[in-house]
Amino acid sequence: MAETIVRVAPSPTGYLHVGNARAALLNYLFAHHAGGKFMLRIDDTDDTRSKPEYEAAILEDLAWLGLRHDIFARQSERAERYREAAETLKGAGRLYPCYETAAELDRRRKRQMAAGKPPVYDRAALALTDAQRRDFEAQGRKPHWRFKLSHDKVRWNDLIRGPVEIDTATLSDPVLIREDGRFLYTLPSVVDDADFAISHVLRGEDHVTNTAPQIEIFEALGAPVPGFAHFALFVAAGGEVLSKREGSLSLRALREEGIEAMALSAYLAHIGTSDSIEPAASLATLAQGFGFEKMGRALAHFDRTELSALNAKTLHAMPYEDVSARLAALGVDRAVWDAVKANVTRLSDAADLARLVTGPVTPVIEDAGFTAQALTLLPPEPWDETTWGTWTKAVGAQTGAKGRSLFHPLRLALTGLEHGPELKKLLPLIGRARASVRLEGNIA
Repeated sequence: MAETIVRVAPSPTGYLHVGNARAALLNYLFAHHAGGKFMLRIDDTDDTRSKPEYEAAILEDLAWLGLRHDIFARQSERAERYREAAETLKGAGRLYPCYETAAELDRRRKRQMAAGKPPVYDRAALALTDAQRRDFEAQGRKPHWRFKLSHDKVRWNDLIRGPVEIDTATLSDPVLIREDGRFLYTLPSVVDDADFAISHVLRGEDHVTNTAPQIEIFEALGAPVPGFAHFALFVAAGGEVLSKREGSLSLRALREEGIEAMALSAYLAHIGTSDSIEPAASLATLAQGFGFEKMGRALAHFDRTELSALNAKTLHAMPYEDVSARLAALGVDRAVWDAVKANVTRLSDAADLARLVTGPVTPVIEDAGFTAQALTLLPPEPWDETTWGTWTKAVGAQTGAKGRSLFHPLRLALTGLEHGPELKKLLPLIGRARASVRLEGNIA
């Protein structure tokens, strides 16, 4: 049985978006579930838009997610291989030159649509004589090259969608090479998939129609055809299309916003599947639970509120050792982290909540008489997590206050906040000196 090898092929024309990240993650999880390999291929054949800084950002973002590749390639370094494949297709009569300009093709499409016909290329270039081709070239026209489809039906068993059939007679012969000699996406993609023995192509359902011509190119090159799986695309929570140009959905922006890599991975792995969206301990855990049968056909809804909630749950479940270095950089020690972690949504929240201990805190005094009585009942130190219960029981007994009327004024005086971390954990860290000052209504 052939080894499972999958690939992700981002273009270095911008920052990695959650849609690209999901494709990379699903490929990685599938490869690791099957004990196979994960390839990162930089699709940089468009030298007018590809930039080294974006490639560096892609590598950085994938490393942040923990998606380590086993195989790496840049398409810009493989042009000779693509030229060889093009010559093979030309020799087989499957790649033919076309001389229409973009404006001429646009007018032709408009005439077809006006006549109620599908805007499919009519293969007029196949009828050109040698003399006509020479005449076009004498005018300075350079050909673009199209792959001649079979006009038969192409069938495959999609690992997510099930049996798929596409009649290539309904498609235009795809352009594989531009007038300036640059390769478009399709030929390099197929050649690389063949050369690197890609066993499965796992990608978004917007590529379903592209799969039929690609299967025919594999066959025309005499290469094995990989398996295909097309997953449903993202939409926003309200159903609107997610724009890849929305900067807030780049991995870079999400990371700067405080989203944890593991939270994002768990979210992207589970969204649109039959699994519930819960924190995951590791990528290995996610890989173990991977299965195409869990992936639905309906559009997956990307909900920032859900992601934020999962981020909080992920942090709450994280061992201290996993965040200790980052907490140290924020000036937060383990005792404070243990006291506040149940209240953080972002790790940076811990630094804000740590100020409830270190101050300064501006107390809110609802009833000065009540807090004055509470101050007189503060027990001597040392304090531990039982101190809060002992103290409030004594305050309640003396004042008659109970429930919210007992606890809420003390929280406001000690923290200045309506809500926050458990005071049984926070009070020993605040200490008797600061607690006394705050109960008097002074900043400490």
